[in-house]
Amino acid sequence: MNKLITLLSLFLINLSFAQTTISGKVIDTKGIPISGANVYLDGTYDGATSLEDGSFVFTTEEEGTQALVISFLSFETKTIMDDVSKLSNLQIKLREDVESLDAVILSAGTFEANDNSKVSVLKALDVVTTASALGDFVGALQTLPGTSTNAEDGRLFVRGGAAEETQIFIDGIRVFTPYTPTANNIPARGRYSPFLFDGITFSTGGYSSEFGQALSSVLLLNTIDEPDQEKTDIGIMSVGATLGNTQKWDKSSLSFSASYVNLAPYFEIFSNRNNWDRPFQAAQGETVYRQHLENGVLKFYAAFDITDLALNQEDINFEDGVDFSLNNDNVYVNTSYKGVLNNSWTLQTGLSYTYAKNKVGIMTSDVTNDENSAHLKLKLKKRFNSRFKLSFGAEQFLTDFDENFKDGSVNVTYGYNNNITAGFAEADLVFSKDLALKVGVRADYSSVFSDLDVAPRAALAYKTSKNGQVSLAYGNFYQNPNHNILKFEQNLEAEKTSHYILNYQYVNDGKIFRAEAYRKVYNNLVKFDTEFTSFDSNFNSNGDGYAQGLDVFWRDNTSIKNLDYWLSYSYLDTERDYLNFESAAQPNFATNHNFSIVGKYWIESLKSQLGVDYTFSSGRPYNDPNSSAFLAEKAKPFNSISLNWAYLIDQQKILYFSVNNVLGFRNINGYQYANTPDLNGQFSRRALRPATDQFFFVGFFWTISEDGKDNQLNNL
Repeated sequence: MNKLITLLSLFLINLSFAQTTISGKVIDTKGIPISGANVYLDGTYDGATSLEDGSFVFTTEEEGTQALVISFLSFETKTIMDDVSKLSNLQIKLREDVESLDAVILSAGTFEANDNSKVSVLKALDVVTTASALGDFVGALQTLPGTSTNAEDGRLFVRGGAAEETQIFIDGIRVFTPYTPTANNIPARGRYSPFLFDGITFSTGGYSSEFGQALSSVLLLNTIDEPDQEKTDIGIMSVGATLGNTQKWDKSSLSFSASYVNLAPYFEIFSNRNNWDRPFQAAQGETVYRQHLENGVLKFYAAFDITDLALNQEDINFEDGVDFSLNNDNVYVNTSYKGVLNNSWTLQTGLSYTYAKNKVGIMTSDVTNDENSAHLKLKLKKRFNSRFKLSFGAEQFLTDFDENFKDGSVNVTYGYNNNITAGFAEADLVFSKDLALKVGVRADYSSVFSDLDVAPRAALAYKTSKNGQVSLAYGNFYQNPNHNILKFEQNLEAEKTSHYILNYQYVNDGKIFRAEAYRKVYNNLVKFDTEFTSFDSNFNSNGDGYAQGLDVFWRDNTSIKNLDYWLSYSYLDTERDYLNFESAAQPNFATNHNFSIVGKYWIESLKSQLGVDYTFSSGRPYNDPNSSAFLAEKAKPFNSISLNWAYLIDQQKILYFSVNNVLGFRNINGYQYANTPDLNGQFSRRALRPATDQFFFVGFFWTISEDGKDNQLNNL
C-alpha cells in the first residue's frame, strides 16, 4: 500500500510539473484594459477570457513553440508565436480594426452608388428612379452637386469643366464614345442601360491615380457580378420597346438588353419646334457574359447602337433654316478579369475596343468620320495587412481618327493617330479607424506630343466623431485635347488641371450630409483664332483658367416612413481663357448656382411610387455682339419640375407615367445673333429654346422571374 501511495504521489508531482501557466493583460493602444477578449492557444481547448481589468490566466500541458491568439470584436486579432514557457506576464496591445463599418473612408470628391460600399450616397440603381432622368443614369447624376444644368446638351458638365473632361469607364475599362450623337439643341443620352449595372461611382474630382485622361471627373460603372435569378424583362413604351433576359448556369450567366426608340408617333401627337424629315430613331443592344473561374470572374461585355435622324432647324442667318442629318453606328466590346492570386495579391485586367462611324450632313456639306479606339489595362494589388495596401499597373490607349469633308468641289481628308502609354501606383495607409491616407502617382506618355506628364495625387481622411469625418484631396490631372482639335493640329501639349478639395461628411441612420469646397486651376488649354476649328486655324496651348466653389448634399430616407429624398446645391465661380475667347470669361456651359430636390414616396394602399424632381439653375452666360463686353450677359434662370408615377398592377407588372417640366416653364438656353448688323447697326437675335417645353412618357413593364417577385421598379 505504501508503495502505491508513493507511486501516485510521484505521478501527481510529475503531472503538475508538466503544466505551464499562461498569463497577461490585454489593453488597447491607449492603455485602457479590454474586458471579454478571447485568449487561447491555437488548435487547443486551452484558453481564457480577459477580466474587467484586462487580465487573464490559464494553464496548458502543451510544450514547445505555440501560437497564442488574442481576439476581440472591433479590434484586430493578434497572434504571438513563442515557447509556452515565455508566455507569462504578457502585456498585449490590440489595435482597432480599421476595416469595421464605422472606420474612416476616403470620400473627397466621390459619390458612391453601390450596395457594397460602406457609405452609399445613392443606392445601386437609385439614380434611374429620378423623375427627370427618363431612365438615363447620366440624367439622374445631373441632380447631384457639382454638375451644371445644360438641358439642350444632356452630357455631364462637372465643376466648371466641359463635357469631354468627364470620362466613363465600364468595369475599369474606358468607354470612348459614351453618348448618343444628336443635333444642336437636342440633348444626348448615355448609350448604356442601367439594366446591367449594380455599382456607380461618380468622382467629381481628386480621383485615384488609376484613372487618367480626364480633367474634371470620372464615372465608373460596374456590371453585375452574378445575377440572383433567371428572368425576362419586357417594356412597351410610348416611344418604343425594350427586352431583357438573364440566364444562369452552374458557374456562368448571360444577360442581354435590347431597345428600339422611334419618336415619329410621339411627334404626331405633341408639337415640336423642329421640322423633322426623319424623326429620331435608335436601336440598341447590350450583353454581359460572366464566367466564374476557380479564383476570379471573367466578364465579356458588348454593346451596339444605331442612330438615325434628319431635320430642318430654325436659324437666324438662313431664312429657310438649316438642314441637318445624322447617321451613327457604334460598337463597344469590353473583356475584363478580376481574380485572386496567392499571398494576398489580386489581379485586374481587361481590354476594350470601340468602333464609331458618323455620317453628318449640314446644308450642302457632308462630313464622314471613323474612330477606332482601344484600351488595354493591367492592375495588381497587394494587401500586406489591413493597414497597408499597394496597387500599381499599366495601360495603353490607342486612337485612330479619320474624317472626310466634302462640299461641292472641296474634298479634304484629315485625322490623327495617338497612342498613350500610362503607368500608375498607389498606396493606402490606414493609421487607425480615425485616420487614413492614399498617395499615388501617374505618368502618361503621348505619342502625338512625344511628351511625358507626371501627376502626383493624395487624399487624407480623418474621423472627427462617430458619424462625421473630414477629407482632403490634391492631385494633378492631364488630358489630351479632343478630336475636334487634334484632327487639325498635333503640335500642342496635354491640358492640365490641379485639384484642391476639402470635404466634410456626416452619416447616421439613413441620413447623409456632405459639404465640399474645391478649387481647380487650368493650364495648357487650347486656343485658336477662328470662329470654329478648321484647316486654317492657328492653335496654341497658352490657355488657362480656374474653377472654385462649394457643393452641398443632404439625403434622408428614414425620418418619414416611405419617403426618400435628397437635396443638392452647388455654387460655382469659374473663368477661362481658351478656344477662341477674346479674354478670360465664364464659359457659356457653366452656371453659378444649381439646386435640385428629388423625392420618392411609396403609397402602400395604392401600390404606387410617386416621384418628383425640381431643378433650378441660374442663367448661363452668352455673348452679345451689341455690347463691348465679352460673354457678359446672362440668360434667365432655368426651372423645371418633373413628376413620375409607377403603379404596380401586380408584383411583376408596372404601369409607368412621367412628365418633364410639368408646369411648362419657358426655358431659354441662350441666344443666337445674326452674322451681320441691321440698318441701325444692331445685331438681331433669336432665343434658343428647347425643341419641346415638356416631354410625356407612358410605359408598361413586365418581369417574368423564378421567384415571381422581381420587377423593374428600380430601373424606372
